[in-house]
Amino acid sequence: MAKQQIVITQSFNAPIDTVFAALTDHNNFGKVVKATIRRIKDSDGKNVNGVGSIRRITPLPFSHFEETVVTFETNQLMEYVVSKGSPIKNHKGRMEFTEENGKTQLRYTIDFEPKIPFLGKLLKGLIEGPLVKGLKSLAVSYS
Repeated sequence: MAKQQIVITQSFNAPIDTVFAALTDHNNFGKVVKATIRRIKDSDGKNVNGVGSIRRITPLPFSHFEETVVTFETNQLMEYVVSKGSPIKNHKGRMEFTEENGKTQLRYTIDFEPKIPFLGKLLKGLIEGPLVKGLKSLAVSYS
């Protein structure tokens, strides 16, 4: 099965701590990408959305999957993996944040493989579309 990769870069006219907080808060992230996402397990660390936290994503009624945060470096990096239910496997998401002159740059990569052959490009589009739209909308809100 063919590996798929999504790479999204987005600039925000806002400080890194503001953008990082908006995009790594599981409940808020759902609002950004217009999806039903909620934190179902808090991290044991300082930030409830940090390492070990779990968010449930419900793309369709009666259908959901879960993502677990595996790396969380405040104002720098968040990585997560799909940990339960999904039509994809070997899924890893990575949000890298950098700041220059008060503007934040996000590099968001997602790597995955479809569980069902030939669905990779379709799944890639279903994942990438709402992310790009939501991130652009958030960027505009900071203008």
